[in-house]
Amino acid sequence: MESKELALTCARLADNKKAENITLLDLRELSSVADFFVIVTGTNEPHLRAIVDEITEKLREQHDTRPFATDGARVTPWVVLDFIDVLVHVMNDKFRELYDLEGLWGDAKRIAFEPELSPVAAQA
Repeated sequence: MESKELALTCARLADNKKAENITLLDLRELSSVADFFVIVTGTNEPHLRAIVDEITEKLREQHDTRPFATDGARVTPWVVLDFIDVLVHVMNDKFRELYDLEGLWGDAKRIAFEPELSPVAAQA
């Protein structure tokens, strides 16, 4: 799976668990750290764990893809899933505001991400 497709898949999986403020940054022209950052917000620790579990379990089951590393404990305000070319940051509001990754990487291109509409919303 190419890095952009992986980043979009991670964003969709986070959206499955109602992650908030989903942002994708294209770092390919700026850094060798990663090709993409996916940054999402969870409202509390159980929500953060649910988002992380959704991403890791569905990628393993459906694409035989696992993170190279995971940084952050099960009870933490910030978890990073490292897929080498894609880093997924799952954070609470406080840490997201404090570390301001979007501001730090302000020169990065933002990739459009639109959450998929539920069947009920699509009919409206």
